Amino acid sequence: MTTPTTPPAGEPSGRSILPAALAGLSATLIGNGIARFAYTPLIPALIAAGWFAPAEAVYLAAANLAGYLLGALGARRAAMAVGGTRAMQWAMLATVASLAACAWPLGFGWYLFWRLLAGVTGGVLMVLAAPTVLAGVPPALRGRTTGIVFTGVGTGIAAAGTIVPMLARQGLTVVWLALALVAALLTLYAWRALPRDVPPPAGQAPAGARVGLPLALLLASYGLDAAGFVPHTVFWVDYIARGLGQGLEVGGGYWILFGFGAAVGPFLMGLLAERIGFGRSYILAMAVKGGGVALPLVSTSAVALSASSLIVGALISGTTTLCSGWVLERVGVAHHRQVWGWMTSAFAVTQAGGAYGCSLLFAATHSYTLLFVLGTAALAAGALLAALSSPGRYAASDDPA
Repeated sequence: MTTPTTPPAGEPSGRSILPAALAGLSATLIGNGIARFAYTPLIPALIAAGWFAPAEAVYLAAANLAGYLLGALGARRAAMAVGGTRAMQWAMLATVASLAACAWPLGFGWYLFWRLLAGVTGGVLMVLAAPTVLAGVPPALRGRTTGIVFTGVGTGIAAAGTIVPMLARQGLTVVWLALALVAALLTLYAWRALPRDVPPPAGQAPAGARVGLPLALLLASYGLDAAGFVPHTVFWVDYIARGLGQGLEVGGGYWILFGFGAAVGPFLMGLLAERIGFGRSYILAMAVKGGGVALPLVSTSAVALSASSLIVGALISGTTTLCSGWVLERVGVAHHRQVWGWMTSAFAVTQAGGAYGCSLLFAATHSYTLLFVLGTAALAAGALLAALSSPGRYAASDDPA
């Protein structure tokens, strides 16, 4: 009998899928871990060096988010035009170029273009990485494979909070060129290791997926996931440093814990999915994540703050891993790319809207407590919607074929 970790004869083994899985990790690390998250800790240095005014630095971050949404929306069309693997290869090359271009302060317009482009390529890579890699992976190995792919995002968060500030002491040009070099090396590996596209037989191209109620519920759940962790991704360090009066150094220490959780969470969630299934794991992870966001409401002890940092950090990309795998189970390989593009777009819109809304709310109330309450409520509602999104009803009413 075949065990969950031993694929049937003729199917790829755990060892044989590793190169492609690491290529997917490289893609998410390039497009999101480096091109997106490495910018956040650089903002103070960009302002201090006089490259940009504070408002300009924020606009550049917003341009990256706008580009990310555009990339997520256009990823499927790019894949249909040139193939998923080729689209990822060109997106990685464009990301390397954008990082290298930012090494020189040639004006706000120059930076705006390259940060927007980095957002577009990040969205493309986020949408295409998992479907491209998972297309040739047997179901028994999809949990760990998906986890490996999305580990790239968490690895970038962890590195952004530790390595980038140290590099910044050598000068901003050095930082950007170092980031471009790392991205180029990862691109070189992924270029050869990504699996080749397998086009459908002539005349058998799948019709587009349809959105029924169960899929819409999952879409809404994933959007609430993005809104639910905004208090931690935007306000966590500030809450500890100023809200609790513990200072920036202590707040930075908790952010390192957050980054460590983000680096290991996706793979651990992938292993969990192989044991109890993607759907159950996703619902459980959403509920636990809500508990992690709520912890500061219960206690502000070092243990509680550390646990909150680790839990929410681990499930930042952990829930992404589980949602992507669950989508694949429910719509199949042929429609995974399209539906995951919808999910990623909904996530991007809700995350941006949630961050903007929470910022306005905090400016008006100066209440961190209210932010944590809203984040907890959003994740609890997301877990409920995911539970109501029944695969059985999906198969009956949302069959994309």
